[in-house]
Amino acid sequence: MAIKVFNRIEKKYLITKSDKRKVLKVIKEHMQHDDYYKSEVFNLYFDNDNFDLITQSIDWTDFKHKIRARSYGGYDRVFIEIKTKIRDFENNLGYKRRVMITNKDFEEFINGGVSIEELASLAIETSNDLQIAKEIDYLMNINDLKPKIMVIYDRESYKNEDSLRITFDENLRYRTNDLMFNSKKDGKMFFKNTPNIIMEVKAQGVLPLWLVNVLSERHIYPQRFSKIGNIYQLIKKGQYV
Repeated sequence: MAIKVFNRIEKKYLITKSDKRKVLKVIKEHMQHDDYYKSEVFNLYFDNDNFDLITQSIDWTDFKHKIRARSYGGYDRVFIEIKTKIRDFENNLGYKRRVMITNKDFEEFINGGVSIEELASLAIETSNDLQIAKEIDYLMNINDLKPKIMVIYDRESYKNEDSLRITFDENLRYRTNDLMFNSKKDGKMFFKNTPNIIMEVKAQGVLPLWLVNVLSERHIYPQRFSKIGNIYQLIKKGQYV
């Protein structure tokens, strides 16, 4: 059964390729490849015509949420997600709830033929699935949400037995048309001059000392970086795909 509810501390870091090599050397001593070690990730963000949800993300409010659909290259499943973040002093507390449907069902949903609740009821695994689906439908309707921006990147991920997860996202790109997952259009690169890598650390509690030490040695510190927020700011400047 796929995990559909997440609750964790999240930290982001912008690092160089040199940083990645040094950090990976230590990571491999304490962690192993995730189940899907390397993947191409597609995130389709929903918003209204005023981009209220994305603007909320940029404004760094104490509470914010996003509605997105996520798929992975070569995988015939789509996760429809509510991603909520609450700022708690220096940490971001992330809560993610999602339901899983097929690509074919997702296309029917996008075309207005069926609700997420109806789709979830066809393959329900827990009673919580239906509640999440109802919440997604409610937020979509009350906020008049539509597919707006596709964000794509290549992910490398690691895990350990202590629920620690570390990911490296590279080749961040986006597009504002051809928003279906089966589109052959790749998108426009976000980082043009510096090939920055987005490292995300997700943990249930405090970070392990070995990780703190290597980050400190490399002078790598947490940063505010929202993929969709930064991409939207480029789009506002007229840099559409």
